[in-house]
Amino acid sequence: MDPILILFIIIAYFVILFGISYISSRKADNESFFVGNRKSSWYIVAFAMIGAAISGVTFVSVPGMVATNNFAYLQMVMGFAVGQFIIAFVLIPLFYRMNLTSIYGYLENRFGISTYKTGAWFFFISKMLGAAVRLFLVCVVLQFLIFDHFSIPFIFNVAASIALVWLYTYKGGVKTLIWTDSFKTLCLIVSVIMCIYYIASNMNFGFVEMLSTINSNDYSQIFFFDDINDKRYFFKQFLAGVFTVIAMTGLDQDFMQKNLSCKNPKDSQKNLIVSGIMQIFVILLFLMLGVLLYMFASKNSIALPEKSDELFPMLATGGYFPIIVGIFFIIGFISAAYAAAGSALTSLTTSFTVDILSGTKHDSDNAMTRKRKRVHASMAVVMGIVIIFINLLNNTSVINAVYVLASYTYGPILGMFTFGILTRRIVKDKYIPIVAILSPLICLVIDLNSEKWMNGYSFSYELLIMNAIFTFIGFLLLSKKEKKNDL
Repeated sequence: MDPILILFIIIAYFVILFGISYISSRKADNESFFVGNRKSSWYIVAFAMIGAAISGVTFVSVPGMVATNNFAYLQMVMGFAVGQFIIAFVLIPLFYRMNLTSIYGYLENRFGISTYKTGAWFFFISKMLGAAVRLFLVCVVLQFLIFDHFSIPFIFNVAASIALVWLYTYKGGVKTLIWTDSFKTLCLIVSVIMCIYYIASNMNFGFVEMLSTINSNDYSQIFFFDDINDKRYFFKQFLAGVFTVIAMTGLDQDFMQKNLSCKNPKDSQKNLIVSGIMQIFVILLFLMLGVLLYMFASKNSIALPEKSDELFPMLATGGYFPIIVGIFFIIGFISAAYAAAGSALTSLTTSFTVDILSGTKHDSDNAMTRKRKRVHASMAVVMGIVIIFINLLNNTSVINAVYVLASYTYGPILGMFTFGILTRRIVKDKYIPIVAILSPLICLVIDLNSEKWMNGYSFSYELLIMNAIFTFIGFLLLSKKEKKNDL
């Protein structure tokens, strides 16, 4: 695909994005940046949340995974929907009642300053690493498609990407993200539907024939109940989906900032329920696309790439289909990639400003604005440095290690909130950082030895649950039965 055309598409996308950012950020203040003035319409947030859950990595990975996992991912997505119900009716009323800007403020009220800072730092590390790796992988793709053709170094690619993300979130924050994520969701859905349409047309499938062919394909198996040691086993996937979305949405400042921008708790609950159900259908579209891509490659004797993540980009931009398919792929890809980075940058700015820096609660509005803008710029610089560092290591195992580390850090956060909500015990606050560090380490030892110790059992995403349980036990051992307050 012509790099000039790709560059033009990206420029056109950002022109629209900056237009949305300019309109939505007029008269924006700190409350707009942090919680969108709590005036967001629930249906707009629900639509935005669909796209917010899909990164650029997901955009290219989900279609490719059907060869090894079939449609098993839908089991986890069903768990996501159930988890969003739990968030809606357990966490949302609590967070609204406490009028929180950062959700980690709950930990300070419930346990104390050490637990509060620990939760905030765990979120910061996880979100920074996860966002940097996701944007790194996007920059690698763009380097191959565009920048290498003009002999532009990777560092400029990273600097330009970070600068664009920083610029469109600079003023409006969450208020802007609600609208840019809505635009992203629209681009994603239109992109995947049009790619399905053109690929099915190329294979001479009508709509009904396409559905019938996909349904009869071996790749379309959704449920797996036979082998508990299989990572696709239903209860592993489903329960992991429930607890993953509670931890990585309900207890993640990135996602909850948008949910807490709704006008009231009931609107926020409607947003979560609707977006959770709609996400099932959107992911199903990506899986259907994956089946069509593999069928097309098989029919035309096209050699499959070594990595399944490369299948969709290779076929969409490799001249196998009309140019419009490549255009829709680029639009969907950059929509997913840059919006996820903007969302992460805003949440990191909020959490670092409100939770980690000392004295911000007593700052005047002008002082808070100055501090928030400095932190926002600093977070962008740190993210860029992490991306460049990952590129210098040039080792895919490092990327995998970063993802594993990021997933481990959500376990202690889940354990902290679960203990606080389900019990009224008070803890020895100063020892909580030790518990939060030990829990993931114990999980790591068990994971590395599970097949030998547990008769071949291999852990999947349920490690998050085990991590939370160990954190909960640690809290229990360091607590006593006494009411501290009514929270």
